[in-house]
Amino acid sequence: MPRFAANLTLLFTEYPFLERYAAAARAGFKGMECLFPYEWSAKVLAECLREHDLRQVLFNLPAGDWDAGDRGLAALPGREAEFRDGVARALTYAEALDCPRVNCLAGIPSPDADPEHCFETLVHNLRYAADQLAEQGREVTVEPINTRVDMPGFFLATSDQALAAITAADRPNLRLQYDLYHAWVMGEAVAASLSRLRPHIGHVQFADAPGRHQPGSGEIPLAELFARLDQIGYQGWVSAEYRPLGHTRDSLGWLPV
Repeated sequence: MPRFAANLTLLFTEYPFLERYAAAARAGFKGMECLFPYEWSAKVLAECLREHDLRQVLFNLPAGDWDAGDRGLAALPGREAEFRDGVARALTYAEALDCPRVNCLAGIPSPDADPEHCFETLVHNLRYAADQLAEQGREVTVEPINTRVDMPGFFLATSDQALAAITAADRPNLRLQYDLYHAWVMGEAVAASLSRLRPHIGHVQFADAPGRHQPGSGEIPLAELFARLDQIGYQGWVSAEYRPLGHTRDSLGWLPV
């Protein structure tokens, strides 16, 4: 059975963020992730991890001005300096939280942006981030996000698009973040993709579809896909990144006890 982690940005929202660590630990999780930790001091977050015996397994690089519509910076020409500042900030948190990887969001380029220029910018930024993280022995993951429901216009919509960027950047600590939900929404044959992409996968996330809720609420055969991860020898973390229908604790029937 995979090692499951809780995304505390989406789960346990019945509580203020810093109280979600205790709720996750009570539910039986050993790992946690969040979208962005930067609202809180790294010292405070590290203490929450220690107090509740949790491991921070992932967080995202700074993604620009989220409220203004930014969803990442890596594929946005002209914002390279901002991206590099974000890498430096993420490094500080990764070290303080002993987090083994950070995720890089490509972003949503302007409609008139040249796709080739965006791809070149993405590759350049991925190399920079990977080189910086490598100095601390950490990984950078690259995540495709579905453009059909959640993020229209996102630069990397499929696993193959993300893999092309990873291959072009050519850094050993660059890995694919494979979200079962996003891949399913984009029409991928997920079980087959997991087998094919296994050498490149550094982190896995999931939710059911449609709706992006807990396992059993939709049509994705998540129990079978968890078994497939075992079959292909994946030993990394598998993070629950869904929006619970009702109270989080009532959505956890899928979690092994």
